[in-house]
Amino acid sequence: MTVLRGASVVLRPTVREDIPALAAIRATPEVRARWRGGDDLGAEMAREFDDPDNRWLTVEHRDRIVGMIQWYAEDEPDYRHAGIDLFLDPAAHGGGLGTDAVRTLARHLVDVLGYHRLVIDPAADNAAAIRCYTKVGFRPVGVMRQYERGADGTWHDGLLMDLLAAELVRHP
Repeated sequence: MTVLRGASVVLRPTVREDIPALAAIRATPEVRARWRGGDDLGAEMAREFDDPDNRWLTVEHRDRIVGMIQWYAEDEPDYRHAGIDLFLDPAAHGGGLGTDAVRTLARHLVDVLGYHRLVIDPAADNAAAIRCYTKVGFRPVGVMRQYERGADGTWHDGLLMDLLAAELVRHP
């Protein structure tokens, strides 16, 4: 994948040298609550990094790593679509960087790779993420009940959102 440039962010393929900075962001309480992980996030991410199915992009703002966005593909022709997930440093929250990162990747997935439908699945109680994704054009499809086990061991709802290519909000 090539480097993607948004209005404020740069999305570039993640390299192994990014892992310590990304693991530190994942270790912040706000991100860890959503992304979880073991005691050694750096080692865990290093193992995941070697998985050939991973499509990780490091999110940079003003030449500083502020997070990671990843995507996956369902390439079965009758169900073809792509999905997105991301985390940002809590210090970068609220400035539109998440929206810019999602919009930038969505444009690439639609315009360059030809996906007609994208999905994203925030926790149902993650109002900030839902607002972010809505600004790009994602719409709620429905609540996935008891979708994900939380760090507390209980099940939590997720919100399935999707976006059709024609619904992509291309500019802020």
